[in-house]
Amino acid sequence: MAGRKDELAERRFTKLVDQLKAMMTAGLKPEYRGFYGQLILTHDAVIELGELADLRRAARAAGRRLGWRVRTHVADNGTLFIIDDRDPPQEIRQLAGRRAAEAVSAVITRAQHEARMFRTSQPITRPDDRDEGS
Repeated sequence: MAGRKDELAERRFTKLVDQLKAMMTAGLKPEYRGFYGQLILTHDAVIELGELADLRRAARAAGRRLGWRVRTHVADNGTLFIIDDRDPPQEIRQLAGRRAAEAVSAVITRAQHEARMFRTSQPITRPDDRDEGS
């Protein structure tokens, strides 16, 4: 009976590794050639997938299949972060740096635009527009 239980546990674990590998692969950007991989699982997803220790072990196994050096971290709210901690080649680092700078620039530009729109939509008050009865 114990052998059957172990076989069932091993099949479940293999299925979990395959599932995590698919999720980890889905998040990869082709232009980064497999680097900068990450998977973030919410607390609810962690509960749905199984025990935290099993998930971390399965993430490391899935990462080995992908060639990742996996690092996991659990946040206080139960979110599980699975991260590829390899050092990417210089050209991939430069590309990722440019993409990050472009994203930050877009956020700043949008915030400046929204602030400008907010300022111009406010009614203009002049000192001589005060209550004339006083």
